[in-house]
Amino acid sequence: MPAKKSESQKPGLEITIDPDLRYEQAVRELEKLISDMESGKFSLEETLLAYQRGTALLKHCQGVLAQVEQQVRVFEA
Repeated sequence: MPAKKSESQKPGLEITIDPDLRYEQAVRELEKLISDMESGKFSLEETLLAYQRGTALLKHCQGVLAQVEQQVRVFEA
């Protein structure tokens, strides 16, 4: 669930993800965000924040997967 809007968090600002966030945790959060957005329980502003958070989580997951793929290539070599 996205954080409530604060003075420092406005739509359009970059959302940061903890680089130590585990892949599995990020996927669970992303799945929850998608479910919540599809349910229609968010306001328009909350939906935008959830979308931004989801996009950041997706990029994080893609980065983690890329790192793992690189490690597998090194092990196979």
